[in-house]
Amino acid sequence: MKLEQLVKNIDFEIKSGSLETEVKEVKYDSKAVEEGDLFVCVSGFQTDGHKYAKSAVEKGTSVIVAEHMADGMDKDGITVIITENTRKALALISAAYYDYPSEKMNVIGVTGTNGKTTTTYLIKTILDRLGYKTGVVGTIGNMIGDKKIHAERTTPESLELQELFSEMADDGVTHAIMEVSSHSLALDRVAGVKYSTAVFTNLTQDHLDFHKTMDNYMKAKGILFSMAEKSVINMDDEAGKYMKRVAAGKVLTTGIDHEDADLRAENISITAEGVNYTLDYEGKQYPVKLNIPGRFSIYNSLGAIGACLLNGISMDDIIEGLSINKGVAGRFQSIPNDLGITAIVDYAHTPDGLVNILDTAHEFAKGRIITVFGCGGDRDRTKRSLMAEAVGKRSDFAIITSDNPRTEDPKAIIDDTEVGIIPTKCPYHKIIDRREAINEAIRMAKKGDVVIVAGKGHEDYQIFADRTIHFDDAEEIKKACESIRR
Repeated sequence: MKLEQLVKNIDFEIKSGSLETEVKEVKYDSKAVEEGDLFVCVSGFQTDGHKYAKSAVEKGTSVIVAEHMADGMDKDGITVIITENTRKALALISAAYYDYPSEKMNVIGVTGTNGKTTTTYLIKTILDRLGYKTGVVGTIGNMIGDKKIHAERTTPESLELQELFSEMADDGVTHAIMEVSSHSLALDRVAGVKYSTAVFTNLTQDHLDFHKTMDNYMKAKGILFSMAEKSVINMDDEAGKYMKRVAAGKVLTTGIDHEDADLRAENISITAEGVNYTLDYEGKQYPVKLNIPGRFSIYNSLGAIGACLLNGISMDDIIEGLSINKGVAGRFQSIPNDLGITAIVDYAHTPDGLVNILDTAHEFAKGRIITVFGCGGDRDRTKRSLMAEAVGKRSDFAIITSDNPRTEDPKAIIDDTEVGIIPTKCPYHKIIDRREAINEAIRMAKKGDVVIVAGKGHEDYQIFADRTIHFDDAEEIKKACESIRR
């Protein structure tokens, strides 16, 4: 492909060479560069791609895209393009390289602090039932039809994302449903993606280690709605006003408390098995049944309903699709046992996420609520005490343990977290080993109690400073229950 075709959507200055240069592949990792490739110098958090321009040249790159000149770029025969933002340039070049695959499908983007995964899979269930071929990009893995592909992060880097979209388009995918992280929006990973629909779930504290302020976090999320042709926005969340203001196209609003919402849930009934409510839309009422308990499930379903309506699906088909969804692994997932207790695994790792799952547990708990939770290392430290406060106010007993400590000392993380639970007067233990913490919770649980293990959900690993081990909360709960039964 000629360079001219790849850079037509970016502002640039050509320092040397020609736009007629043929490009073999696009790379941003200098180690992967081969002869004839285009190399984009991306400035990262750990290192600067400009430092590796010389290495890319030595490996035979024909084109370098950079923000400034660097060592090695002045070699004869190399085409050098200078642009203001190489992250955005990489995204737009990648879209061009793969022939704009997002334009060949309906791409539905879901963003928010909580609820992205469940909303995504509710939409998928509805569309799958009708025979559409769907693709998924998200936290628990990427999918093309029924084929699962491991995901390293919620939203892949732009080059890999466009490659994935290209695979989906080639495989006949009609609708790609995508969790869109605030990082991907702020870092231009999704620049060049054509979104037919965007969905906003909610905004609560998270990722302030990256965004620094809630205002920055909100504005990053808002980028999606300025990109999308149509939007579905939860107006019960305060940030919904901002998302609606920046939305570029048609907007459907959702809510429970917001009386003017286009899609509004009324007459709500929540049990341990799920939720029933009446949907009010355009003056008509529709009965909705969900197999996932909790008020938060209602919000997720409203987002899914709005997205499907905007994609031309009938209300009857939407409601039928919702009724057959059985939930998502690691999202308020009930673990069967013979002890007479209710054991739940959930991904909740923010203060608001914990509030949601614990409030849901209170709606059906017959006995005590015992909560096992921890906070991730190398992440927003300011939310640790807030998470503990949320747990302490809503639990009868808590066990603070390790999540993914990463490079931090697990004991230090637990000590940070403990500060928030002390004022609540909730009794608690501190157990660094997560397996032992889960075992202790199951040992102390009596018939009728609810044990919630929060933070890791679908994850089947635990990350330490020097290693990553296999660890699955659901598996550990099953083992703990079996050991007691024996």
